[in-house]
Amino acid sequence: MTEKKPNSLIPMPQRAATIYSEKQAGKRDSLNENQHKFETREDVRQFLPDILGKVLARIWIDPEFHRKFSFNPIQTLAENGVILPENMTIEFQRENTERPRIVVFEQRPGSNFKMRILYLQLVMMAGR
Repeated sequence: MTEKKPNSLIPMPQRAATIYSEKQAGKRDSLNENQHKFETREDVRQFLPDILGKVLARIWIDPEFHRKFSFNPIQTLAENGVILPENMTIEFQRENTERPRIVVFEQRPGSNFKMRILYLQLVMMAGR
């Protein structure tokens, strides 16, 4: 019997597949295992996209999380160990579509201007 060799460019450890039901959706690991409090714009740009990717995936499969996040994104993230700087806000746009968008803004004190820091949106791609 021959052993099958992986053909990936980067070796990945093998893991058992995990399947969650909707009842288990709210009981999974937090979005941010390190309970990280972001301090700077650079931290937000570097680490938040990975966390928001998990948020988008969870929104897709967990209706209760979707409802909570669309009502108050900052509080929902805080409950899951993600604390943003006080001058950062999050908008959950297109919450009733199949491809929602999460936009992170920075607003300076005393200013009405909001600067977009980053956004994430699910994009469907087909390949051949």
